[in-house]
Amino acid sequence: MMSPQAQVYPVIWYEDSVLLIDQTRLPNEYTLVEISRCEDMAEAIKTMIVRGAPAIGVAAAYGMYLGAREIQTQDREQFLTQLEEVARRLRSTRPTAVNLFWAIAQMLRTAYETIGSVEQLKTALLKTAQNINAEDLQTCRAIGDRGLEVLPATPDKLNILTHCNAGALATAGYGTALGVVRSAWANGRLARVYADETRPRLQGAKLTAWECVQEGIPVTVITDSMAAHCMQRGLVNAVVVGADRIAANGDTANKIGTYSLALVAKAHNIPFFVAAPVSTIDFELSTGSEIPIEERDPSEIYAIGDTILTPAEVEFYNPAFDVTPAPLITAIVTEHGAFAPSLLQAQLQDRYVA
Repeated sequence: MMSPQAQVYPVIWYEDSVLLIDQTRLPNEYTLVEISRCEDMAEAIKTMIVRGAPAIGVAAAYGMYLGAREIQTQDREQFLTQLEEVARRLRSTRPTAVNLFWAIAQMLRTAYETIGSVEQLKTALLKTAQNINAEDLQTCRAIGDRGLEVLPATPDKLNILTHCNAGALATAGYGTALGVVRSAWANGRLARVYADETRPRLQGAKLTAWECVQEGIPVTVITDSMAAHCMQRGLVNAVVVGADRIAANGDTANKIGTYSLALVAKAHNIPFFVAAPVSTIDFELSTGSEIPIEERDPSEIYAIGDTILTPAEVEFYNPAFDVTPAPLITAIVTEHGAFAPSLLQAQLQDRYVA
């Protein structure tokens, strides 16, 4: 176990390889996995050793460099052709999180726009991946500050409920939803975090709770089905969640269970915030109905470890994400400010999207 106050960086470039915190082993075991091949990075993303939309984007950027490093040709056109295959392999790992596709696009743009030898292209690709990593950390800190500005004013400190894990582990090291939580804690405005356990993979119980413990932030883990009860009892002042993809109209895909949480928050007049970088907004999609929803292995539902939970004869449906309609969202908090979902295009697309 790490010591309290330790800074968490889930994706680190170290010497000539990538170090990933193996998030499948938390909270009981803190383990670093060394990745030096593109195929190993693709597998780490697919198996959720690294997870969370921004962190996946950073990992994919490094995966692009690792793949580029493996290409042997010195012919520019052949190199670019093979790099497109690297991109295709990485894109196939997780279909919902748009940050992955965004980061790959940034890496391809670097390759095509860099003038020079293949070796110079590879050097430029590593620099771009490192920049994506560093910029995400700065972006998340800005999201935390912007979120702090729109949290409800209350006579007492706030209780914030969050779902899944949108913290340091899901980003370059600070968090989106938990970035807002961290900023509230640092500024003396937070009393407690309520963390949904987030079935079926339990990212809230395992990862969000672990992060809060590292920083001494009071955290209470609840089952997903307890959220409505906690709101009814007046235990929650605001809900803050992350996002894996946001459509142009503000419809937001996030971990399964987010939609029902938004409905319950609306019923109790509790503000519901989505915290995400602008790179998570997919302006090419008009509405959330166009967002592809990843379906994962049913074993995530019917088993916890070696324990089988269900009869062998039943069938399973295991979507990893759901889509929260924009009217249920109070504001989308980005590094450039908090915006009503209906204003995303007008306020962000022309100014901040390349």
